[in-house]
Amino acid sequence: MHTASPHTIFIDATQPGLHLDAGRDDNVGGARTLSAAAYTDTVGMTVESCVNFCSTGSNAYIYAGVEYAQECYCGNYFASGATNVSTSDCNMACTGNSGEFCGAGNRLDIFWSGAQPPAPPILVPSVGNWSLLGCYNDSATRALPYGIGVTGSVTVESCTTACFNAGYPHAGMEYADECYCGLTIENNSGPTPNSDCDMTCAGNSSEYCGGPYRLSMYNYTQAITTPPVVNPVNPGTGTVSPVTSGLTGNWTYGGCYVDNVNGRVLGNEFDSNTMTVETCIANCAGQNFTIAGIEYSTQCFCASEACGGPNRLSVYSSNGNITLLPVPVVQTTNLPGQWTYEGCLAEPAIGARIFQYENEWTTNNTVDACLNQCAAFGYPVAGLEYGVQCFCGDVSDIAAGGGTYVSDSQCNIACSGDPIHLCGGLSRLSTYYWNGTMNTWNTPANTGYYEFFIGGLVVPLIATVGINNKVTFLEKHGTSEYNNSTGAYELDLSLVDNYQLAWREMHLQTDVFCSGSIVLPDKGGRQINIGGWSLSSTFGVRLYTPDGSPGVNGTNDWEENVNELTLQRGRWYPTAMMMPNGSILVVGGESGSNASPQPSLEILPKPPGGDTVITLDYLQRTDPNNLYPFLLVMPSGRFFIGYYNEARVLDPVTFDTVTVLPNMPGAVNNFLAGRTYPMEGSAVLLPQHAPYTDPIEVLICGGSTIGAAIALDNCISIAPEVANPTWTLERMPSKRVMPCITTLPGVAGFGLATDPNLSAILYDPSKPIGQRMSILNNTIVARLYHSEATLLPDGRVLVSGSDPQTYYPNGSFVYPEEMRIEFTISETDWALGGQYSITVTLFQGTTSNMRISLVAASSSTHGNVMSGGRILFPAFSCSGTTCTITAPPNAYVSPPGWHQLFILDGPTPSHSAWVRIGGDPWTAGQLA
Repeated sequence: MHTASPHTIFIDATQPGLHLDAGRDDNVGGARTLSAAAYTDTVGMTVESCVNFCSTGSNAYIYAGVEYAQECYCGNYFASGATNVSTSDCNMACTGNSGEFCGAGNRLDIFWSGAQPPAPPILVPSVGNWSLLGCYNDSATRALPYGIGVTGSVTVESCTTACFNAGYPHAGMEYADECYCGLTIENNSGPTPNSDCDMTCAGNSSEYCGGPYRLSMYNYTQAITTPPVVNPVNPGTGTVSPVTSGLTGNWTYGGCYVDNVNGRVLGNEFDSNTMTVETCIANCAGQNFTIAGIEYSTQCFCASEACGGPNRLSVYSSNGNITLLPVPVVQTTNLPGQWTYEGCLAEPAIGARIFQYENEWTTNNTVDACLNQCAAFGYPVAGLEYGVQCFCGDVSDIAAGGGTYVSDSQCNIACSGDPIHLCGGLSRLSTYYWNGTMNTWNTPANTGYYEFFIGGLVVPLIATVGINNKVTFLEKHGTSEYNNSTGAYELDLSLVDNYQLAWREMHLQTDVFCSGSIVLPDKGGRQINIGGWSLSSTFGVRLYTPDGSPGVNGTNDWEENVNELTLQRGRWYPTAMMMPNGSILVVGGESGSNASPQPSLEILPKPPGGDTVITLDYLQRTDPNNLYPFLLVMPSGRFFIGYYNEARVLDPVTFDTVTVLPNMPGAVNNFLAGRTYPMEGSAVLLPQHAPYTDPIEVLICGGSTIGAAIALDNCISIAPEVANPTWTLERMPSKRVMPCITTLPGVAGFGLATDPNLSAILYDPSKPIGQRMSILNNTIVARLYHSEATLLPDGRVLVSGSDPQTYYPNGSFVYPEEMRIEFTISETDWALGGQYSITVTLFQGTTSNMRISLVAASSSTHGNVMSGGRILFPAFSCSGTTCTITAPPNAYVSPPGWHQLFILDGPTPSHSAWVRIGGDPWTAGQLA
């Protein structure tokens, strides 16, 4: 018995440009990893039976491979391009033994005898008077039109002999076990690299017999006096006739059909040296097909059963119905949306891709499906290839990738899901363009400025603007790159011209690496930080009360006392959110650095009654792709949670699931892409306007795929509480993973790119879908991991690290103070639903076009704006220069906390003033 050790090799059967498992489908350009011999057993395949088949009698091969639960392949060599993959990819149980794995789709469990392979196969240079011309391309319209049977299995010798006996001076071997003859080489066939003919002959593994759509082409160098046979047949003996009785179940003989006039009539090929009508029907029935066709006597030696001739099919049906489909054509009408057919696009070489994004749909590829997929993700070009592939991209990709348009006749393979239409060919794409503008990415006249702000001390992980109008930064303490780092620093924005005075050193006791922070609703506007790197720091709860004023240092520092206040569970990469009742919801993370998951939630401060941690099965299921989950309060009082590529709405009391939302769209070619850490996108709430009756929307931008970690180039949004909510996808001008989004006083978001996407994007939700993004200026600083973007009181955006990003909506480099709105406010502690007066001084415009916004205090880390970056546009009325603002109506629209109040006159924001809305609703269990 062979076991998976020590001679098991796991091979990825997908080769760039080719389909290594396409032997189950004919004429799709595939080449198997092992191609010398094969058989299928739909009910009894085991590793042992496959190894026995590949190592006995004429099948004396050193490799045996099981695939797709029921297929066995043999050979002495691997096809070029086969690569090792994870053993977990081979996860289909064998049909004959559920305790063994037999590969998977496009995956082989390969077993090695331990012997060394014989000398490598060659393209035989000559056989008698036959000389090798080389490797020639072939297509559905054959280069050599006459398929012919041979005596024994296909070899160079048997094929050239059969063609000589039939009177033809050209012989070609293809796909290991096919032989074709012709008087001339037809249909513009010509030489290709000899390496394209890489499949060993079915009858002699030391010789090459072509490849997928490739012929080992031979020419007879002497005169042939025998007149050519018009329809060559197998030289078998005895009387043959179709099997018409004694068939399994309802199977009946349907007749003899012509094959290969315009490509293969049937796909899903199964080859066997012991083929019978019965075994063919069993194979087709086992895969739930209703028609079986037996062809090509080279694959079935018949004495009393007819299994078709060359280019002839003996066809059987299980239900008596045989539908004859027309010859497939290019689909140019009834296309979805604004799509139009452009032509047949040739790739510059086999394996060279023009478009980056590929979907492989082996059974359901159609033109409509491909065009709809590309359009849904914002790609204006779609290309279909090999019958089973759908590519998406841009018009600019064609010139960049070296594509050229060729005759439509070279796109000649039927779609796997629509046999009456064509889906490209070998390295040929049936290409479609979107006739119109799919994405409008605005480039405003004013794209903003970057300016150096101040040199940084450390690489901060968390940035928070305090109610003292200073910015606190937290960094790794104990694991910092700097031995003398104290882990916390405060930046006085009024002193940035004096580096020595601008920074105040603060101190941490434990490591806050990858922790979470929010701002409390108490009068002191305390900042709270929870979780951390490892051991005791993962339980940490740290508090800082901002003090001092612009130009005047404070004296308060970060406080932490594990004897008074800790989390109930240790957490690394947790998210914190202020709940409407003033307590803090803490969700997710891991128990330590790269340690076990912590798929649970807890309340801070800990309610009375012992342990109150609630395990969340959906976080357990999606670990480790759900760190730093997105948490947001909905106007209904319910909570939105986004994790990995899923989202749901939770009850605010029981935390039970109220609504499971549709999965988040990912990449155009990978629905498993994620949005939370480690694939990290960024999420914010879109603005709410009084009277707050419109459904609130959540915006999530960026992320990446699993494994290869290809960054996403789209934003998605959803209104979670409408009936039948769905995600809306908008393509971004470029790909982004771990972006930073900051809600601005006048528009919804600012995205700072990363790794190293140097451009910024302005997102304006007041514009139509597909037209909301504007491309702003570029920076020379690559913003990578742990960069943050923070809204400052003067409306600028500070990018932490070494260089700020400043966006000036009116195009000026420095805000002219004399042109800004100014206002005074006396009451800064607002009750929900209350009305409060301000006095404004306008230097341009009137109060009729003035706007007021409230931007909730938040902390940002890893692009996660905790508490959602909430921005409100409250109702207000003005009489002269006195304006009365109505506070939000309840804690669901606006959970208790501090907000920056901005006044906007046209595009220019005022300096903000801090107001507290909703008070401090805790009645017990106050944080120490």
